[in-house]
Amino acid sequence: MLAQLSIRDIVLIDRLDLTFAEGLSVLTGETGAGKSILLDATSLALGARGDAALVRNGQTQGQVTAVFDVPAAHPARRIAADADIDTDGDLILRRVQLADGRTRAFVNDQAVSVQVLRAIGASLVEIHGQHADRALVEPEAHRALVDAYGSLLPDAEGVRTAWKGWREARRTVEAAQARLAKARADGDFLRHAVDELTKLKPETGEETQLAERRQAMMQWEKIASDLADAADVLAGPGSAVPSLAAAWRRLERRAQQAPAMIEPIVRAFGEALDRIEDARSAVEAAQREADFDPRELERIEERLFALRAVSRKYAVPVDGLAALAERYQADVAALDAGEGHLVALEKAAREGEAAYRKAAEALSAKRKATAIRLDNAVNGELGPLKLDRARFITEMNHDGEGPEGIDRAEFWVQTNPGTRPGPMMKVASGGELSRFMLALKVVLADQGSAPTLVFDEIDTGVGGAVADAIGQRLSRLALRVQVLSVTHAPQVAAKATRHYLIAKEAAGERVATRVKPLGFELRREELARMLAGETITDEARAAAERLLTVG
Repeated sequence: MLAQLSIRDIVLIDRLDLTFAEGLSVLTGETGAGKSILLDATSLALGARGDAALVRNGQTQGQVTAVFDVPAAHPARRIAADADIDTDGDLILRRVQLADGRTRAFVNDQAVSVQVLRAIGASLVEIHGQHADRALVEPEAHRALVDAYGSLLPDAEGVRTAWKGWREARRTVEAAQARLAKARADGDFLRHAVDELTKLKPETGEETQLAERRQAMMQWEKIASDLADAADVLAGPGSAVPSLAAAWRRLERRAQQAPAMIEPIVRAFGEALDRIEDARSAVEAAQREADFDPRELERIEERLFALRAVSRKYAVPVDGLAALAERYQADVAALDAGEGHLVALEKAAREGEAAYRKAAEALSAKRKATAIRLDNAVNGELGPLKLDRARFITEMNHDGEGPEGIDRAEFWVQTNPGTRPGPMMKVASGGELSRFMLALKVVLADQGSAPTLVFDEIDTGVGGAVADAIGQRLSRLALRVQVLSVTHAPQVAAKATRHYLIAKEAAGERVATRVKPLGFELRREELARMLAGETITDEARAAAERLLTVG
């Protein structure tokens, strides 16, 4: 509900802070006191179009802040959360109107677009009055109100689910048809590609692994070459080892002839030959351990060449060849499956269509029955509202197929017998429209309604019993939702749980609009003024007291 309303520098209002509660609150005052200004300010906070003329003369900007206490599950909080707004605590809507015509919008002190503010505001407050722009009920919402009245929301959700399933089945059929047509056109190419890729058997990541292995093999190739050169030097045809060994043996035979001279040389030769033998053995061991196989390197290079050639041929990265092979195989499988697969999908789509139409037609029948009950209930409220010669009609028409079913609902009225019925928003006059809306809201109660309803002078042009009937219905409605009513009828004002007086007062050299809550005595005086006019008589006070006592 609307808990607080604060207005700063809007037309005649310099500073105004109001607190509201549950039930029926009325605002009264003489013509020109500022009631319409108060509603304009409220509409501004809810996202209505801004206007530089709203800013109080001499000020650079005006501001309106509306504080709402709503349950955690209320749609307004979901809308705010979708806009990344912190929704803890109350919802605080604020609108700043600048004197140059620009406006700024805030929700919980976070800047938002006017569209977001308007969406949140529409879920919190409905303003119904003499003007169509304030009657926040569009024909598109009438079907939802019928569903709410008939408790058809689960049926409507079932229709939406069936519609979604049918559309998804249709999209699957269309994709399969397109895929099959392409597969047929590319059949020869696909079969060749699948054959080539199947033989190649590419694997994701294979190119990187092969390239790394190839690089390592090339490094080992250089080491193996150097080892081969060393082995050739130590044991190859050009090796000096045989000559060294022959010289060593000759000197060894001469050692007895000159031992002091020869033996050191023989020992040195022996040690050198031993070290050379050690080196040869080490080289051979290294050659055996070297991780180099010319045939493996050749196989790696051939594999890389084949992968990269096919990659260029099909214009995809090497790592994409495996996925490409799977896709081509699926295309060939789809082609081979042919019409059989498509027939199965089309059958599923037909079944989805039949399920949707069955659910939509069942919902349509329930909606039509609900519309009759709604019409009877609303028409039952019209007599006391001085609309006894009028009729309320829920016009149900076929509206094609869609997620909401096959129906279009629009509220029509016939204001007098013999006249042509038509859309309520076009046929009913301002006062009639307000009373039709009141009757509709009373019947719907808290179904499909914002938590706060504002009625702007819906009692215009009526009095006596009709005004009393309006007051009774506003009071009944206030048992379910918060109701604010701007009224000129004392019979309506007497039914309120809270009464606010709107008046002009001098504020220095200027005039300002003031609003104050009334206790019993002041309330009786205001009702007496509404009954008697400028001169309040004792009889008017007595009549006012009776209204308050009876009300």
